[in-house]
Amino acid sequence: MLQRRIQPVLAARLAAYPAVTLVGPRQCGKTTLARSLPGEYFDLEQESDRLRLDLEWDTLCAGHRLVVLDEAQAWPDVFPRIRGAIDAERGRPGRFLLLGSVSPALMTEVSESLAGRLSILTLTPFLYGELASDAARKRLWLVGGFPDGGILQPSRYPLWQRDYLALLTQRDLPNWGLPAAPRVTDRLLRMTAALHGQPWNASQVGQSLGLSYKTVNSYLDYLEGAFLARRLPPLQANVRKRLVKTPRIYWRDTGLLHAVLNAPDYEALIAQPWVGASWEGFVVEQVLGTLSARGVSFEPYYFRTSDLYEVDLVVDTGRERWAIEVKLTASPGPDDMARLDRAADMIGATRRFLVTRTRRPAGDDRRASCDLGGLLERLLQIGG
Repeated sequence: MLQRRIQPVLAARLAAYPAVTLVGPRQCGKTTLARSLPGEYFDLEQESDRLRLDLEWDTLCAGHRLVVLDEAQAWPDVFPRIRGAIDAERGRPGRFLLLGSVSPALMTEVSESLAGRLSILTLTPFLYGELASDAARKRLWLVGGFPDGGILQPSRYPLWQRDYLALLTQRDLPNWGLPAAPRVTDRLLRMTAALHGQPWNASQVGQSLGLSYKTVNSYLDYLEGAFLARRLPPLQANVRKRLVKTPRIYWRDTGLLHAVLNAPDYEALIAQPWVGASWEGFVVEQVLGTLSARGVSFEPYYFRTSDLYEVDLVVDTGRERWAIEVKLTASPGPDDMARLDRAADMIGATRRFLVTRTRRPAGDDRRASCDLGGLLERLLQIGG
């Protein structure tokens, strides 16, 4: 099993809290990670495991092994039991690990039954720094990070991604409460994919789907909850320029994005007019996923003025503000860095990074032109 960056953080949270909830998209590796831990595993989507848990509950609570409950939202009756067990021994950490894809049912039960009793962590598909081979790292942008989606076995892309989205559209999203018909959800997925990296205009999308902007926004909430999409908010900086105040929409996994937009291989991807936006979103998710896996607390934004000064990703940690500009080029020039510096100065950025596909990185941990690997190495040093 490949080492996941979140493992030390998960171990630390289990040592500090009675329960930890590990959320993330389906098939991103939550179960594999949980099964690598010593403990008792139950899949609560299976009736047989529910019965076994019911019969063994008192013994499990009296023991000292970790109890892993996969897809916990599938059996709401377990949450009051967990709360009762924790309250009976509040000072005892590391008792329960709950796994689940974020859905209204899961988060409602967590917030109502277990508030103050557990910590929540998010597991992403594989990140750049978790892959051991250069070939896998080169493939990651095209096929995305899902373990079964081609990153480990290239031939599975893009069929696996199409099957994955079909299952979400036809089963999971409706089960989680999305009221749209599968064909409407499929159209929404295609429209959000076409808007990847662009400002989110719910009214425009709604007109195309025959829906109100409020309905479209509520549907997008479900796509975000399923870790398919991200709305990146604009930074509201105090500058003497008119700012763009609309969030940007990104698909979180580029393999899923490329499957929807029909880029079956690297040559087809590079030829697409939207390839720059794809690369931008890829870098954004790798940065945010890496920081999240390290347990860094941060708020992400983008910054853009009406006269086109912009920063693709602003990471605010409370103590520092990082400005990260992404360009799909192997030959960045001094003008690119100078323009980033001007925008970074407007928002008071303490560090600024120009991320390209350059083979000649330059700079230090405060101001640099580098590739994605170089950026992530710097963030791991300063973001712990």
